[in-house]
Amino acid sequence: MSAVLAPGQIRALKLEELGLLEEQHRRVIGNRLRQYRPYPKQAEFHAAGKTYRERLLKAGNQLGKTWSAGFETAMHLTGRYPDWWAGRAWDRAVRSWGAGETTEVTRDSMQLILCGKLDHIGTGAIPRDAIKDRSLKRGVSEAIDTLIVRHGGGGDLQAGESSFTFKSYDQGREKFQAATLDWVWLDEEPDMEIYTEALTRTNATGGCVALTFTPLKGMTGTVKRFLIDKVPGTHVTTMTINDAEHYTPEQRAAIISSYPAHEREARVNGVPTLGSGRIFPIAEEAIKVPAMEIPAHWARIAGIDFGWDHPSAAVDLAWDRDTDVIYVTKAHRQREQTPLLFAATVKPWGDWLPWAWPHDGLNETAAGGGKALKDQYAAHGLHMLAEKATHPPVPNDKGELIEGSGGNSVEAGVLDLLDRMQTGRFKVFDHLGDWFEEFRMYHRKDGKIVKLDDDLMSATRYANMMKRFACTKPSPSKPIVYRKRMIA
Repeated sequence: MSAVLAPGQIRALKLEELGLLEEQHRRVIGNRLRQYRPYPKQAEFHAAGKTYRERLLKAGNQLGKTWSAGFETAMHLTGRYPDWWAGRAWDRAVRSWGAGETTEVTRDSMQLILCGKLDHIGTGAIPRDAIKDRSLKRGVSEAIDTLIVRHGGGGDLQAGESSFTFKSYDQGREKFQAATLDWVWLDEEPDMEIYTEALTRTNATGGCVALTFTPLKGMTGTVKRFLIDKVPGTHVTTMTINDAEHYTPEQRAAIISSYPAHEREARVNGVPTLGSGRIFPIAEEAIKVPAMEIPAHWARIAGIDFGWDHPSAAVDLAWDRDTDVIYVTKAHRQREQTPLLFAATVKPWGDWLPWAWPHDGLNETAAGGGKALKDQYAAHGLHMLAEKATHPPVPNDKGELIEGSGGNSVEAGVLDLLDRMQTGRFKVFDHLGDWFEEFRMYHRKDGKIVKLDDDLMSATRYANMMKRFACTKPSPSKPIVYRKRMIA
């Protein structure tokens, strides 16, 4: 027979249970670092630190970019790396800085994520028991100047003290001079002169710089360094609203519709705001489709853009003539690849494919034995069209359609593609990341198309211009015949 508890005993047990729950909660919020699990895109950003000194997590608003960098910073400061960690790791204490637009903004974002609220310090990414000391800034309420954080002290790690100093861009470039650092985290986009100073602080140690921002300022020097110049040692992770797992599909739809149209791509998908400068101001979702098997009766044509210092690029287009919809099904882009290697990579797309090429395919090169570029690729098995890419021919005064008379206007080519995109007649397989990378950045400056990182865009334009030569895959009993011809 079980004993009957007196009311006082029941109350004591309930208080004990409540006390245990409160202690459990206190320990959880006092060591949030232990619970951190990144989304796949955040994990990609972390892992890149093992190889790259300069990293950019380019993402829309409220998707978790600052959150992920905050927890990585906590790991470097404490030396507490989880078993799944694949990024850069220090086995000693580090000296580090973090900076945002202003002291107030830094306090309300970076400081809050790292420390929690000032009256509950230790409830952020840095565990409570690791925060040894802090000093406050003058003149800004509850803003921390420097944190002292215990690093290691167990296992193979020697106890040490890491430091993290909060700065802001409005202090000016001079405040980012002199120090030698291991780690710098810049939250929101800095001017290039501040970024350069911050990077310089890590030169002597071989340290790292991490940036997390939504590119609302357009094609700035900082954005250009990572997306256009692609300086060696840099890495970009792009995180869109679809990569943020804390939103439901309904919430995503509501968030997307709430942003002004001209800011939507930046705030939702991390695409730099280019305004009227974007050549294709089209939402990616409007042209993206899942990869599928191409019906045998669809016509196909490939396009190539020649390069060396800048990448050579190729695309494979499939054309559903019944609906007049063109699909980009494959894309390849590679720098410093010889015609032999490039042809070997794309030939498996179909050794019968016709290839459209630009006017510089007529250039002869010493490396190719004095042969024209297009002939060098042909020698390695690509069926290059007889003439350079031009628009459909126009009638002469006799009403004849002479091939090549349509010209090769770039403006006409991009406008034709834009018209197809706007009318639902141009689609791209959604796994072609390199293609979409160029699509996002293809823009004008002072009214002129910027000829940087446009290799796949150019290859697409050439193939689309020459789609009149597209053909279906031949049967073994009826091989295709390639020839120069007039269009009637």
